[in-house]
Amino acid sequence: MTSNGIPLDAGALMSAVLEGILYGFSVLMFMGTMWSLTYKRHVRDINRPIVIVAILLLLLSTAHIIVGIVRVEDGLVKYRDTYPGGPAAFFADVSQETYVVKDALYILQTLLADGVVIYRCYMVWQSVWVIILPGMLWCSVAVTGVSVVYSGSQSSSGASIFTQEFSRWIIAFFISTVVANVLSSGLIAYRIWAIEHKIATIRTSTKDTMMPIIHALVDAAVLYSVTLIAAFICFICSSNGDFVMMDLVMPIISIAFYMVLIRIAINRHRSYLPTVGAITETRQSSDLQQQYPMQPLQFDIPRFTRSYNTSASEIGNEHPSGRRSPTWTSVK
Repeated sequence: MTSNGIPLDAGALMSAVLEGILYGFSVLMFMGTMWSLTYKRHVRDINRPIVIVAILLLLLSTAHIIVGIVRVEDGLVKYRDTYPGGPAAFFADVSQETYVVKDALYILQTLLADGVVIYRCYMVWQSVWVIILPGMLWCSVAVTGVSVVYSGSQSSSGASIFTQEFSRWIIAFFISTVVANVLSSGLIAYRIWAIEHKIATIRTSTKDTMMPIIHALVDAAVLYSVTLIAAFICFICSSNGDFVMMDLVMPIISIAFYMVLIRIAINRHRSYLPTVGAITETRQSSDLQQQYPMQPLQFDIPRFTRSYNTSASEIGNEHPSGRRSPTWTSVK
């Protein structure tokens, strides 16, 4: 099947520039994520798995852009006059080592990001049954992704991604990762919305809402899904724009992951402000009571019980060991 759209040599240069810009944003957001996960926290309270995932995403994105730069240099400079068909044929050849390595890095990045979303879904629902379908889709992503990489490594020189052998695996990969991400994010958002709806009637302050968390999850899922769908449409249309979109997916995966953690950290910081105001008001009230003493009144002392249920506001800060910060519930 012949491809169409922008020339592959121009597309390779364009994708390298755009990926570099998005990679710069992802590095800045990585710094913000590390700050939100470690600022004013004891070492034992830092969520090490999430920190490791954030670092791995950055390393994979860095490796991908480095391989992409090497590939552009090979196609436009090193083999420009010696490769049969010129730079366009070089960038269309999926048997090139640089192309296979880029695909492998992309598969690892996708598996890591989708796995984190499914893990969050489990932590919010606290049920294995809920993540059975997302888990099966994750396995499908792994199988189809490995098949794409293997097919590329075993293909003959000059093979294209638009051949039937490649297209069936790539289509299955796209569908699996989009559905897994949208389904898991939707389940998380629905669970948080359901909790928010139940406690809305007893909440004393309208500021202590979990809607910003839902917005962060939905925005990240939409950003990632729209990019994948755009790449999938380009692939179905046999457009060379698919090469550009696939290079952009790498930093966008990292950006979507970091965006959720940063926005939740910002929302958590804002939720502390009413508490500070309440403490100030309490101190002022105490001073007034000292100036104007009153007779004691009889009142009921509420009893408090500890609850270890996972809080939706702690998404991204869960501990896989099951250790959670206790919350207090008033029982009169």
